[in-house]
Amino acid sequence: MSLLHPQLAAFSAVLEEGSFEAAARRLSLTQSAISQRIKALEDRLGQVLIVRQSPCHPTPAGEQLLRRVRPMQTLEAEVLADFLPDADLPHRNVCVAVNDDSLETWFLPALAALHDAHGYTFDLRVDDQDHTLDLLRDGSALGAVTADAKALQGCNVYPLGTMRYVAIAAPAFNVRYFGAGVSAASLATAPMIVFNRKDRLQARYLRNVTRAVLAPPVHYLPTSTGFVDAAALGLGWCLVPESLAAPALQRQRVVELDPTRWIDVPLYWQHAAIRSTTLQRITTALREAAGKVLRDP
Repeated sequence: MSLLHPQLAAFSAVLEEGSFEAAARRLSLTQSAISQRIKALEDRLGQVLIVRQSPCHPTPAGEQLLRRVRPMQTLEAEVLADFLPDADLPHRNVCVAVNDDSLETWFLPALAALHDAHGYTFDLRVDDQDHTLDLLRDGSALGAVTADAKALQGCNVYPLGTMRYVAIAAPAFNVRYFGAGVSAASLATAPMIVFNRKDRLQARYLRNVTRAVLAPPVHYLPTSTGFVDAAALGLGWCLVPESLAAPALQRQRVVELDPTRWIDVPLYWQHAAIRSTTLQRITTALREAAGKVLRDP
């Protein structure tokens, strides 16, 4: 059962599933029926809404519409649950954007608690904390863990706490490259481990320490937990959340480059500004889970 207009339901399904064919399977319709509904919606609004590629993605007009539809779907699910409490209603995934370091440190316990208490299922989109807000902006996600304290138009923002990143390396690597101290000269030659090309944390550390533009050798390694192992194996130095680094530091698998220098990244939770029980519960759970791991805002 859906309270949304069938054209909006088809529009959302195509973008969530990535194709007209998959959307048709989900909605138990023919692919032709999905195409007709999307075409009728585009004709009504006078805009092309979906780029017909693999996977399908929204045009700028489609992003604008998707930002409106996502909250409507959440409210629809709540209304159906209120009026049909005994009905066997399908679960709606809650789409949330989160950075990988949060996902690996404090985020999952919050999702587990929400699933256990309310049966929510989640569709997670993972990106750098400086870019997760783009997924909220374009309508891909209903909420996002982000490093941006400024609320998007039509969104609420809540502080979660500060994630501290420490610079680590294997003991032998540290002696080899930083035996004379952490300096512009040593940082320019020591191999550096970076999550991906969006990851600017290491570059921030270089600027904070040296005030210089450096181009050291770089390994790209898109795994937060793997950072510690890579550093311990001597692949390079890197910045990791202090909670991930702590066990390896205690066992002396790695050491800090300079215990007096670190990077603090304040994190925030932003979501569509609607009166939603679902979003209120998610906000409370995320803030509680973050408060157990992150430093005070």
